[in-house]
Amino acid sequence: VQLQASGGGLVQPGGSLRLSCATSGRTFSSYHMGWFRQAPGKEREFVAGINWSGSSTYYADSVKGRFTISRDNTKNTMYLQMNSLKPEDTAVYYCAADYQPGGSRVHEYAHWGQGTQVTVSS
Repeated sequence: VQLQASGGGLVQPGGSLRLSCATSGRTFSSYHMGWFRQAPGKEREFVAGINWSGSSTYYADSVKGRFTISRDNTKNTMYLQMNSLKPEDTAVYYCAADYQPGGSRVHEYAHWGQGTQVTVSS
């Protein structure tokens, strides 16, 4: 599966952005999906995950209550709604996919998109 992340940009603290991850192929609904992010000089970290049907979601503590992950299997697309953004949310955001459920570590995802930059600054 090929992944294409989009929707990043520059936003002020407290603002919102919605990221999208479009996928190719007809097997999108077979994959468990996740969002990760990587800030300059830091390791890539887990942000949120969603199971194949969208019935189960899980989040990093740092984004819980502010970010919402979702997916539309009819459009082969996953989303990350980000609200109440903070400067520390600044990073390149990556979407990832794998057949195995419940992953929150980089090595648990076999497929990655190219990333989209999110900058939170006044």
